[in-house]
Amino acid sequence: MKRYISFSRVEGQASRQAHADLPEGTYEREISKEGFFGPAAHLYHRHPPTAWSDFQGPLQPHAFDLTKIATDGASPWDAAEVAHNNATRIRFWRAAKSMDHLARNADGDELLFIHAGSGELFCDYGHLSFATGDYIVLPRGTMWRLECAEPLAALLIEATNASYMLPDKGLVGPHAIFDPAMLDVPKIDEAFVAQRSDSQPWSVRIKHRGQVSVVSYPFNPLDVVGWHGDLSVARINVKDIRPLMSHRYHLPPSAHTTFVGNRFVVCTFVPRPFETDPGAIKVPFFHNNDDYDELLFYHAGNFFSRDNIHPGMMTIHPGGFTHGPHPKALKNLLKQDKDGTDEIAVMVDTRDALEIGEAARTVEWTGYVDSWKNK
Repeated sequence: MKRYISFSRVEGQASRQAHADLPEGTYEREISKEGFFGPAAHLYHRHPPTAWSDFQGPLQPHAFDLTKIATDGASPWDAAEVAHNNATRIRFWRAAKSMDHLARNADGDELLFIHAGSGELFCDYGHLSFATGDYIVLPRGTMWRLECAEPLAALLIEATNASYMLPDKGLVGPHAIFDPAMLDVPKIDEAFVAQRSDSQPWSVRIKHRGQVSVVSYPFNPLDVVGWHGDLSVARINVKDIRPLMSHRYHLPPSAHTTFVGNRFVVCTFVPRPFETDPGAIKVPFFHNNDDYDELLFYHAGNFFSRDNIHPGMMTIHPGGFTHGPHPKALKNLLKQDKDGTDEIAVMVDTRDALEIGEAARTVEWTGYVDSWKNK
């Protein structure tokens, strides 16, 4: 059990409730331990903490337009690596046509987020259709391939040498955010039986310790006739995620955790009503999340706290970088001009610093740090 030096005090002009009833003319900034799970302090500033006139040094944030990555890869192992550390590798994959081979990741569980496209997934466990907005969890060691009905764009998030788990949902119970019964699993159906062939040769490209080996068979090794157990490929679509909400309090990003890896979490922001309490802030609060790097992939909609961000972009805010709403969004701190958000975004919060991939460097918006300046 951790024994933080922890106490609760109120000094000067301050609200006694985080993210609500700010002293007039102030801007709240949160400093916390362990992301949003540990002890925290809320400081009330006379000026927005991001209203800098200049910012130099390696703590600068990064923004990348992944739609400009033109690499088309027949294999997920051809996907452009955009960020990585020892616990995860994040890649952006474009595929214009169906895979002509099988893939297998021996390095860790794989999470696919389908940014665009649809088709059929065939794997050791059977057949499963996929569409835009799907998360697909592929347990380590699973053989699989995709047949694309339309061109694919997907974010691939590897849990290196580890497994994906569901978050502990605490007091709200195991059926909050999404009921585990909403997870779809593959079926050994007619489509799966039809794709089996004893006469057509197939190869399996296996990634292990970052290197790819190719194993060839004179038949299709996706030839199972049945299986049982409590391990499988699983799918859920973002439309089936029901976010936690509070009409009187802006919830931290951790409330939207969808999957948990080793030393990182994957969160999903989906449309929700804005807070209605007149004293509650209606935009993300300023914070410097010193213990985690924050990676955000913007999938769809209007990203209400960001300026000049469009679907298919990705940002990285290093741990220790103070961030929050852009100036245009900050004008709606206490009153929004519509009833709710319409954004969908995937966030990966990593306990260890992320290294930026070479492919991402080629599509970086280098002026991102200046987007918080008052203009």
